Amino acid sequence: MLTRILQSPFRLSNTLATKRASLSSNLVAIPVASSLITRRSISAYGYEQAKALTFSKHGEPGEVLGLHGHSISPAHGNSLTLRFLASPINPADINQVQGVYPTKPTFTTSLGTPEPIAVGGNEGVAEVQSCGKDVRGLVKGDWVLMRAPGFGTWRTHAQTDTSNLLKVEDKSGLRPIQVGTVSVNPCTAYRMLKDFVNVGEGEWFIQNGANSGVGRAAIQLGKLWGYKSINVVRGRPEGTENLRRELEDLGADVVVTDTELQEKGFGDKVKEWTNGGREKVRLGLNCVGGKVVNAMAKILSPQAHLVTYGAMSKQPVQLPTGLLIFKNITFDGFWVSKWSEQNPEEKKRTVDHVLDLIRQGKFKDVPVEEVLWDYNTKQDSLISAIQGTLEGFRKGKNVFVFGDT
Repeated sequence: MLTRILQSPFRLSNTLATKRASLSSNLVAIPVASSLITRRSISAYGYEQAKALTFSKHGEPGEVLGLHGHSISPAHGNSLTLRFLASPINPADINQVQGVYPTKPTFTTSLGTPEPIAVGGNEGVAEVQSCGKDVRGLVKGDWVLMRAPGFGTWRTHAQTDTSNLLKVEDKSGLRPIQVGTVSVNPCTAYRMLKDFVNVGEGEWFIQNGANSGVGRAAIQLGKLWGYKSINVVRGRPEGTENLRRELEDLGADVVVTDTELQEKGFGDKVKEWTNGGREKVRLGLNCVGGKVVNAMAKILSPQAHLVTYGAMSKQPVQLPTGLLIFKNITFDGFWVSKWSEQNPEEKKRTVDHVLDLIRQGKFKDVPVEEVLWDYNTKQDSLISAIQGTLEGFRKGKNVFVFGDT
């Protein structure tokens, strides 16, 4: 194998140097001893050997993603070198690879390829490994999150500057997975519960996708703030009762299936749960779309808001005219990526608050399936974990957890 490093003014030993006329004047090829390629290493000259899941064109992850190795030069000036600790695999990440997500990744040749490539992933936590002399506000060992989507977090290492990062002010009592999964799902739930309508203590919200990362976060945050919740999950061949109990343990007041939601007489049950309708259902949260949204909208109280943040069924949200006219229901959309770009300081406050709740034991982790990524992990294992996110009922969110990289 050949490892490329930028040419330095020192003389390479005859046992390492090889001549290759086709190399550019700025590059030299050095054979690497076979004993060194079985583990991560930093070259004698400070170049970090990194790997990333990249793509040069949009398509299905299994068809376009590849594991790319490259070198990162020592941090200098205002640059920092990061080592990733945990990076989740979110549905939006896959949509981005497929080319159907509004936020586009950055295609670049800076990773040493002749054609532009992009790194997958939008969420994760990294540790500062080294800093250039002009870096302020961050030091080696600090943990950071990405300020905005599109950075590319499915990688072992990266080099950037502080403008792209949010510092985790206090990492004590926290695990990388907890921090690496905080900036998308919990932030989405938090902002939707707070920003669209004033839900009073003892009042209700209803949501579908209740067993998702956002749904579980909404249940817990709502309970902490005194809200009551009706939680809709997909009916499944087995395990529905176990899931119901699991969500109730998080703080869900009512858990129903999408079939039960659409049954005749469901409105009467809601009236019973809400003290004869005196406790208002102020808010609906939708990540599914289709007919289930209409059924949810029908039980909302006048002047309520129904917020859509996803479309898992790929079915449109059809607005019932009567609800618009006679109940003045407002239909909103929420996209946490755009909100994060427009409100970086508020995002930081939201993240810090959720992390404080985790430390206090008031907010439980989302179920995850850890996918170990170390220096020897094969490409097929990593891509298989990404493809698995597209499959039916899963035990938890797949998260890359970085070992000896």
